[in-house]
Amino acid sequence: MIKKRYLLFIGLVALIGIAVGCGKSKVKIKDFHTDIFGDNVYIFSPEDDMSKVQETLDKIYEKQETAQFDDARYAIYFMPGSYEVSTSAGFYTQIAGLGMLPTDTKISAINTYARWLSDDPSNHNATCNFWRSIENVEITSDAVWAVSQATGMRRVQIDGNLTLHDEYGWASGGFLADSRIEGIVDSGSQQQWLSRNNSYKGWTGQNWNIVMAGDKASGVPDKTWPEAAYTVVDTTKVVREKPFLVYDDKDGFGVYVPDWKSDSASYGWEQDANEGKVLPISDFYIAKEKTDNADTINKALSEGKSIIFTPGIYKLDKALNIQNSGTILLGMGLATLRSANGNECIVSDNADDLILAGLLVDAGTSESDNLVHLGAKDSAKPSLLCDMYFRVGGIPSDRPCKTKACITIDLDNTVGDNLWVWRADHGDNVGWDRNTCENGIIINGDNVTMYALMVEHFNGYQTLWNGNGGTCIMYQSEVPYDVPDKGQWISPDGKRFGYASFKVSDDVTSFYAAGLGVYLYNRDNSIPMYCAMEVPDIEGVHVHNIITAYLNGFPGMKCVINEAGDSIISPGQTSKILDYENGQWR
Repeated sequence: MIKKRYLLFIGLVALIGIAVGCGKSKVKIKDFHTDIFGDNVYIFSPEDDMSKVQETLDKIYEKQETAQFDDARYAIYFMPGSYEVSTSAGFYTQIAGLGMLPTDTKISAINTYARWLSDDPSNHNATCNFWRSIENVEITSDAVWAVSQATGMRRVQIDGNLTLHDEYGWASGGFLADSRIEGIVDSGSQQQWLSRNNSYKGWTGQNWNIVMAGDKASGVPDKTWPEAAYTVVDTTKVVREKPFLVYDDKDGFGVYVPDWKSDSASYGWEQDANEGKVLPISDFYIAKEKTDNADTINKALSEGKSIIFTPGIYKLDKALNIQNSGTILLGMGLATLRSANGNECIVSDNADDLILAGLLVDAGTSESDNLVHLGAKDSAKPSLLCDMYFRVGGIPSDRPCKTKACITIDLDNTVGDNLWVWRADHGDNVGWDRNTCENGIIINGDNVTMYALMVEHFNGYQTLWNGNGGTCIMYQSEVPYDVPDKGQWISPDGKRFGYASFKVSDDVTSFYAAGLGVYLYNRDNSIPMYCAMEVPDIEGVHVHNIITAYLNGFPGMKCVINEAGDSIISPGQTSKILDYENGQWR
């Protein structure tokens, strides 16, 4: 079946020979770079001197280990083959294989540790280990992936055990999908996690909200809520795996785009359960930070091209306008789109069958209405948002960063797979009246599905869900730390202090969510928050397994959903609801 996939590359060489070499010759690489992608994309081959490969990997990680708000971006690719090297994924770093299968590219060790936040050697705090990914490789040993939000491990084979913490230090992740772990997954101190469509021998570790969706049943723990912090969803209703770059000696580069799959369980790559297609690189405009802007990229979009964003920060003075259905925007190395003129970064109008993947989208210093706005289309085909991250503030800037909302989805049948939507609680120019944003995500489209939706610290509702037929599997949210006084955080009806994190609008008639965690840290003032979630009390709006946790600071939170659930008033206290529908709960 894999050979059949390679046949889809026929004819590609003539289109890209100038960029990657002619005929059957291998891609031309000089000092681990190619002209087609530029100096910020590293490509290693099994024929390379492994000592030089190791030296290059070490230098990148040394630079990126502590680079929380820096500008450098790196995409590190390995040609199919075996590599006796060991590396770690630092900030703004993507590590990926170029084979059709993860087992085509074998690497001795890839880890991420959490030992940089202080000089204390006993510090293992991973709560700021953001913005990095590992994809489409086989790790031939145990692996440590001590991360938090805005991280992804996808389509990975691990020949040993997988540890999701660094010696049980704090961690607030995270996302694992379409992977096979030969040993045990230990989530340890992770506050929350989504494991989707994975296979593993067993799972140990729990804290507040660990969700398994479509995982192979043989490895899933027997105990679930309320005995343990596990929520199990037997199958994944609908999903499309993330597209990825591939390379073949005969046919060169392409982008493999998996098909949609329904009611799936376990990983899909070994038995061709997730069929797809290889798109030639000529279908894509290769954008580069130093030479491209909104005008050049929009020109390519208007000509029907999809876009690959090589690593960098793209300061856009106007929105990228997606006009054509079937368009793909694919980021390498956490490529970053930043609003430069109070504009949106991405808009679509009457287009569907879209894929937006692997991008970090930043607010700028002039307030925009949205950072991303997906417009409505009648009878819309499904679209995918995959490893999409949004940030308001924290970056070095002369003024605070602002937007009214990070992302608004009017497009029906959109699927989100690993989104972190963040109003910065630390970094430069951060404060209640400085890096302002009312809502993290607004969902107006019908039949929208979200997996691993994480939304934090916004000035109003974190998540506002207005569409019917919605599904949310695993939700994580911290409400803002920095509310200055009661008068500045009263719900729109004027009756309650503290906006709920998750608001399902009163006119919604069908909605389902499972595995939700909402956390309260009233750092600056005593703001008695009323409830974590507001939903209409009707049959057809159902919430399964939601937990609230009071972290620290001033108390407290009265209810969990609407008027239901116990109060939390002491640090460390939690409250759970197993099921809520039509005002009934347990």
